[in-house]
Amino acid sequence: MPIVVRPLTAERWDDLEAVFNAKGCSVARSCWCMYYRKSGKETGYMRPGDDRVARNRKALHELASHDPPPGLIGYRGHKPVGWVSLGPREDYRKLEKSRVMKAVDGEPVWSIICFVVPSEFRGQGVARELLAAAVGYARKRGVKLLEAYPVDKDEPGAARADWFGSKRMFDEAGFGEVARHRPDRPIVRLALEVAAPAPKRR
Repeated sequence: MPIVVRPLTAERWDDLEAVFNAKGCSVARSCWCMYYRKSGKETGYMRPGDDRVARNRKALHELASHDPPPGLIGYRGHKPVGWVSLGPREDYRKLEKSRVMKAVDGEPVWSIICFVVPSEFRGQGVARELLAAAVGYARKRGVKLLEAYPVDKDEPGAARADWFGSKRMFDEAGFGEVARHRPDRPIVRLALEVAAPAPKRR
């Protein structure tokens, strides 16, 4: 069954929690996809029970009522099976000081930051479908340039950070490398052609 995506809203919060609380998603339910949206002491490794975990959850819950939404939930039928975080690059404060993901230029871009797929749905192409859906969603929003920071798994000693997605997956989706500040961490981009509105019927 193909995946259908929906933007995260307050009404869909329970579906996001179902993904984050599933087996294999311990990193997600620690940072609640806020790690790259913050900087300073609010980031860093967090253990269960850390006060920052609760603050992260609350912060993402608040963003669910904002526009643009902080990401998209993937569904098979009515079952939530994955999550992809994306939005304007400036919404991700941690990227400003990142040596690996620093800005390539002054072009306005949206960033795809992470994927969350529970263990039971891995190996089924869920992340690829989420990526395709993210591209389509960004195009509908009028985004002209989409950027991501995947892991090049062909490089020796590549980071074990699957939430970024693999370079191969982005290559297959038509993204091209524009910079690389660490051997295993390219920056890739996709230029989007915004669809022209359909002509009005007379």
